[in-house]
Amino acid sequence: MKHRLLFVSNLFPDRAEPYRGLDNVTVLHHLRAWWDIRVVCPRPTLKGWLGSASKLVCRDEDTVFQPQYVSVPYVPKYGSRFNHGLMAKVLRGVLAQHEWDVTLGAWLYPDGCALTAAQDKPTVLIAQGTDVHGYLKDPVRKAAIYEAIDRSATVITRSESLAKLLGSAKALPIHNGVDITRFKPLPREAGKTILFVGNLLPVKDPHLMLQVAGLLPDWKVVIAGKGPLRSELEASAPKNVTFLGPQDADSIARWMNTADLLCMTSHNEGLPNVVLEAMAVGLPVVATNVGGIKEIIDQPWKGTLCDSRDAAEIARAITETLPRTDRNKIATEGSKRSWPAVAESYHEVLVRLTREARG
Repeated sequence: MKHRLLFVSNLFPDRAEPYRGLDNVTVLHHLRAWWDIRVVCPRPTLKGWLGSASKLVCRDEDTVFQPQYVSVPYVPKYGSRFNHGLMAKVLRGVLAQHEWDVTLGAWLYPDGCALTAAQDKPTVLIAQGTDVHGYLKDPVRKAAIYEAIDRSATVITRSESLAKLLGSAKALPIHNGVDITRFKPLPREAGKTILFVGNLLPVKDPHLMLQVAGLLPDWKVVIAGKGPLRSELEASAPKNVTFLGPQDADSIARWMNTADLLCMTSHNEGLPNVVLEAMAVGLPVVATNVGGIKEIIDQPWKGTLCDSRDAAEIARAITETLPRTDRNKIATEGSKRSWPAVAESYHEVLVRLTREARG
């Protein structure tokens, strides 16, 4: 008989947002080898009182989880003192409809805070990134997060740097995985192409990427992603820059095999999936030295991390990195980070809690 797992988080996809919480749902699909899983997806909005989330429909492949989308009232900016309490009140009624052995919750505030307040079953929380980097700067949210951590059994962090930032003995780093059937090396011709993959937001600093491109006129720079900065970026981009817009995973995998190097210019990161995917393809990386990227790009043959945000130094790093990198060696190591292997790490944590709870 399989153990029963209840997953609770707003970061779970539906047909309108098929990529929302994609890393979470991928873990869940692989955990099905050991667990009977149900999903509760609270969606916090100002319209939460109106029940709009109940109209959401899951992707066909996720029907096995029988996901229940629940509207939760949420007051932006001024609601930090009570938003998690509002969610907990709604969750108590919803969770009473389910039976489970262990709860897995992703996104510390308000989801994790509400989940640990709404029930007393063994709970594992997942810290994703912004919920640590951003929310710990807010004293009110920080207090609520650490109270939730105290009530939880374990907090899985997506990188070692997030675990250190949390500073909790309960923090356990488990990196995300990669779909190695999709992200794998293919025959290619060497060229001079730089790939940038990310949302076009200030935190990713695509403007710095354009500055770097301007210093490398002989290189083709391809930018994949969407976001509010796109119009102004296109207006100021050098002629060697191409904007692809948002791309699906298969397209990103093809571009990674076409490119000679992945470049990231972020101000802040957890451990971005795009770096793990690049490794599986064998694509070297040049990136700003932020977050957990250094946990993966830790050898010169994998790429270069730049402590400076100076465009000239990043451009120089790009030209100096390629001769010393080894795509075959990178791909061999990257292929070890498969989703089944990651799910097994989650399973070991969850089944241990089940046994402890049963005495």
